[in-house]
Amino acid sequence: MIKCIAIDDEPLALRQIRNYVGRTPELELAATFSDALAAREYLRAEEVDLIFVDINMPDLNGLDFVRTLERKTLVVFTTAYSEHAVEGFRLDAADYLLKPFSFGEFRRAVAKVCSLHELIRLARRSEEASGEAVPEPAEATAESPEYISVKADYKVSLIRIADIVYVESEGEYVRLHLADGSTLMTLFRLKNMESALPSESFMRVHRSFVVNLKYITGYAKGRVYIGENDCLPIGDNYRQVFQHYVDSHFPSIG
Repeated sequence: MIKCIAIDDEPLALRQIRNYVGRTPELELAATFSDALAAREYLRAEEVDLIFVDINMPDLNGLDFVRTLERKTLVVFTTAYSEHAVEGFRLDAADYLLKPFSFGEFRRAVAKVCSLHELIRLARRSEEASGEAVPEPAEATAESPEYISVKADYKVSLIRIADIVYVESEGEYVRLHLADGSTLMTLFRLKNMESALPSESFMRVHRSFVVNLKYITGYAKGRVYIGENDCLPIGDNYRQVFQHYVDSHFPSIG
């Protein structure tokens, strides 16, 4: 059971969260708050696993509230303003719900939270068993030219490097998107995963994405197409390097 609280200055929004949590067996709603200052006092005495928090609130907004948290806690931002999404993910939010959101959207966010919560639990259990701090609970090393090993789903999986289509950052975690359409999420930082992958085959195109160059099927201003269905953004800091790669490997005829 994931213990959570909800913070929102709108009574109707809090009522909706209560209703959705009540229909979600994985969650236990410990308390609700109409302002972040009261929630901050509560968290000084109580521990929770998850916080649903609105961004636009008086006195202390949701973004600043999360920045002041003393304990690392999973966060789902709820707001009516989509322009806050980027800043929310910079704070390693588990997810972002744009009001008004449906129960289906809420359930999808909770599914992501449950996966992250389980990874954290397993990492802590591994740390306690070893009796020492484990700075990187997941391990990804180039054990051979063809495979990397990744800890996820109660086991160490050997992943064929050539089958990794792209890697997506989700805060302290990465999600590997594989050629068969499946994904695998592990507790690991993108920069470390990037180092474990061969630089001649993989390129960082965005602060949140590393792509396998062989799966690139096209590109346009500010985005790159991967396979048949995926389109990823190209970050401003990576455009020049990516363009150099394209110019070097694909002569233009038009």
